[in-house]
Amino acid sequence: MSLPSIDSDLLIREAAPGDVAEIAALIRELAIYEKEPDAALATEADLLRDGFGPEPYFRCLMAEWQGQVAGFALYFFQYSTWEGRPALYLEDLFVREPFRKRGIGVALFRKLAQIALDRNCTRFLGLGVDGTRPALYFNNTTGALVLPEGLNRRLSGNALRRLAKG
Repeated sequence: MSLPSIDSDLLIREAAPGDVAEIAALIRELAIYEKEPDAALATEADLLRDGFGPEPYFRCLMAEWQGQVAGFALYFFQYSTWEGRPALYLEDLFVREPFRKRGIGVALFRKLAQIALDRNCTRFLGLGVDGTRPALYFNNTTGALVLPEGLNRRLSGNALRRLAKG
């Protein structure tokens, strides 16, 4: 199966501080899509501070279809100590319902892959909601490897505080 071509109605660009309200809205829509509406806690102030300050923690691509915000991809860079090179990590990618099936998600993935190559990244990683049609389509059309669960660990909340205190 080949990747679809990208329509001339689509613009993918780096997010700017003026996009923060749309990014926050897209995050809330993604949380609803994933049936976790109460999990999206990030505020516009959080996004502005953490994505557009002097040392951004994340970067974001905006997808516009005929001038309307259609989706986004929020990513950041990790570092491979063994390979001595950065890695691009995709945190979230979402395309709004009216804009799906137009190649927008694939275009966002392509742009991220190009960014990874331009930045000399050793790999492009990301989470996917297993079993969803977009995740399966991406895996089948790009040759992405689905890594076994258990490789990543997450500490948050009380567990994180306990570890930090010793």
